[in-house]
Amino acid sequence: MAAPRFAPTPVIDTARVYSSPAVVPSCWQPNRPGDLEGFQPEGEGLGYQGPNQGYALKLASIFRERLHLQPGEHADDAIGGCFGIALRRASMFGRAPVVHDLTVAFTIWGYLTAEVPHDLLRLRSKLFEGLGHGHHYVEARTLAHSVPEATLRMTPSSVAAAFPARWRELLGR
Repeated sequence: MAAPRFAPTPVIDTARVYSSPAVVPSCWQPNRPGDLEGFQPEGEGLGYQGPNQGYALKLASIFRERLHLQPGEHADDAIGGCFGIALRRASMFGRAPVVHDLTVAFTIWGYLTAEVPHDLLRLRSKLFEGLGHGHHYVEARTLAHSVPEATLRMTPSSVAAAFPARWRELLGR
């Protein structure tokens, strides 16, 4: 730190200079117990991994006011069910979730339109019930896995054009 000119400095102080440590540590190696070798594991119950997945919760809050819910349905349940679908879609493309992932998920289940086929309403009210709570992880994973990969690879505009006429095809039912 600089000192004012009037502050006396002892004559015997030596200037501080950098000096290397006596031992140079070895380079870092990924050898911790939790480190993965190769790619992320895949399998039943492991979900769909991807970067920054929590951002989808922030994006889902944007949709909360836009959801068309029927009597007895809850926004938390709709978000809880579509959240896993959106994360699966994002991980298929190897990226963090974006608004289009949630748009596809909410569109195929009819949450972004007021005109929804009655068969789909009965199906989604049964499948989405309680998914807003963390206790229904298995059900949410099953729901996310039930959507065909071909649907998740579609663009949001393609999904919107196919819904509601081809909702069974979009959901693989």
